[in-house]
Order: sequence, then C-alpha cells, then structure tokens
Amino acid sequence: TYLTDSEISRFNRLNSTEKLFSVSEDFLYVFKIAEKIYDLSGGAWDPTVYPLVDLWGFGSREKTNRIPDEKAVKKRLSETGFAHIAVSDNRHLRKRKAFVSLDFASIAKGYAVDQVARLIRESGFDDFLVEIGGEVFASGLRKDRAAWKVGINRPRKDAPLDAVYKVVSLHNKALATSGDYRNFFEAGGKRFSHIIDPRTGYPVCSGVLSVSILANSCTLADGLATAVMVLGPEKGLDLVNRLDGVECMIVGAKGEKNMVDYFSNGFKSFIHES
Repeated sequence: TYLTDSEISRFNRLNSTEKLFSVSEDFLYVFKIAEKIYDLSGGAWDPTVYPLVDLWGFGSREKTNRIPDEKAVKKRLSETGFAHIAVSDNRHLRKRKAFVSLDFASIAKGYAVDQVARLIRESGFDDFLVEIGGEVFASGLRKDRAAWKVGINRPRKDAPLDAVYKVVSLHNKALATSGDYRNFFEAGGKRFSHIIDPRTGYPVCSGVLSVSILANSCTLADGLATAVMVLGPEKGLDLVNRLDGVECMIVGAKGEKNMVDYFSNGFKSFIHES
C-alpha cells in the first residue's frame, strides 16, 4: 500500500462500482485466502479495516494516543466491509461500494514466507527455515536430523525481544503469531491495541495477549492469528478445532502480571520441553 503503482494501491484508488479491475495470480491467491478467513471468522478478520486502523492512530498518519469520536468511528466503519468486493473467475475484482479499500498487512508476510519456501524447494533444497517478521515456515529437518525448534516471544510489553515463552518443534509446518503487547496506547486508564475488531470499529478487548497458529500454509496461519485475537479464547479455539491441520495457542492475561494458556486439541504435541 506504500507503493503508489502497486496493484493494491491502484485498486484502492479505483472510485467506481462499474469498472472491473484485473489482478495477477498472486493477488488473486491472497484474495481467495483472505475470503476464506473472512468467512471462517464471521467477519472478525477483514482486510478492508485499514480506515479504522488509521483513525485509531495505528496507520500511516502520526500516532495520536487519543480515543476517536464515536461519530468518526461509525463513519469509518461504514467505509469498510470485505463483502463489498466481488471477484470473478477470470481474475477480476469489482467494488460494490466505491470507497472500499484493501490492506493485506496481516497476511502478506505469511504469503511472502510461503513464496520464499517454494522457491527454495524448487531449487532442490528440502531442509530449511524461512522467517519474515516473526512468521515462519520450517521444511524438513535440521543438520542433526531433529525437528526445527522455534521460540514464541513472551507476550509482555516489558519483555525483551528475545525472551522465549514457549518453544515449538516444527517439521513441514508454518507458525505465525499475532499480539497486542508491542503496538498500543493507553488513555483514560485503558489500553487500546492496534488490532481493531472490524465488526465494531474498536480495538479488541478480549483479554488475549497473543495467538500463535500452526498450519500447513503460513498465509493461512498469519491471517488466522489476527482473526483469533479478535474472536477471543472460546470462539477462537472453536474455530481452530474445526480446521484440519491447524492448531493454536492463545495466551491470555490473568490479572496484572500473570498469564494463562489456552490450547487447541493438538497444539501441546508440538511444544518442545527442554
């Protein structure tokens, strides 16, 4: 979105409900995964939410650390909605509302990981680890023929960047983590996260500190991590436990300093006990 001539920027500038916008295979693939996560989460994850992210001071404009006016939130909320974009089989998108825009920031890193992994595998390598901005895909085994060991950061604002909370063993699996402990502001005695609930227009307040998703695709894992942050422990676990090949760990706040873990049915089998 920061490149004016990119596909996504040109689509966002399109101010018409009549014109068809042709997209590449890459763009269409990400769009289809986004559509899947949007549907699975009941709209708890929505790639059109950026106008609200920007309003709350977590976008391109300068951080304000202020709670926006309720009317402004409602106005921006009316400018969002993934259902306002239609896709055809011949790689064309069409806006049902001219103002709607896309931002795949919460899924793009995962897609990049998958693409780098594909290139490495096509070059004849089976054992490798790809990491971009904390999102990971582990293929094959390490030199000692053991599974890759990847650390999940301790989800506290005062924790060092290298503080490990859990270690998971990965073999031909992706791992993505989303959290609210790095990017937030405090006002009126409350903490407001950069993760916005697209259904309400307000930052999530589910008590979740971080979500780590294991999946076969890092694109899917990346988007699901944010979706489960919004859904919260109960609905998030219910969603993940219905998905084949997907597991998750949700870390919630318990009082001021303590944390509590919530696991999907099979996540614990991936935890490496040192």
